[in-house]
Amino acid sequence: MSVPERRVGARGPRPALYTVADIMTRELVTLQEADDLGLADRVFGLRRIRHLPVVKDGRLVGLVTHRDLLRCYANRGEPRGKASLAKEMMTTQLTTVAPDTPLRRALRLMLENKFGCLPVVAPNGKLVGIITEADLVKFAAEVIGELDRFQRTMSALTAE
Repeated sequence: MSVPERRVGARGPRPALYTVADIMTRELVTLQEADDLGLADRVFGLRRIRHLPVVKDGRLVGLVTHRDLLRCYANRGEPRGKASLAKEMMTTQLTTVAPDTPLRRALRLMLENKFGCLPVVAPNGKLVGIITEADLVKFAAEVIGELDRFQRTMSALTAE
């Protein structure tokens, strides 16, 4: 992953080096409100994902997580346990970020709130991506690889 070029003005705060757009997943698998939870269950298994945004006309209206689905199956006697459609069990009070949100801010939000993901919404309200713990682990692996290469280079230069 190459470092994106950012302009730094003479005044004002330094722009973030990395933003959510740099690492978010753009190829989304989503649900519609009327999709049944059997579909969600199959998608979780086939795609090996844990978060399914629920959209209506391209706009985020909710989120179904694998944990929500397991809780629903375990609590069949409770009202939320009787859900059979995405709209009946999705979480609707969501925290979202914009593509230009500094990555550090998104990480802080996820850590402080114990979120497994953050949906990424454009200014026009359309869902454009999602940032997940898996995206962050991949990014960390790339950064650590770059740091290791840099350290080896510096060690070789100082050994000469």
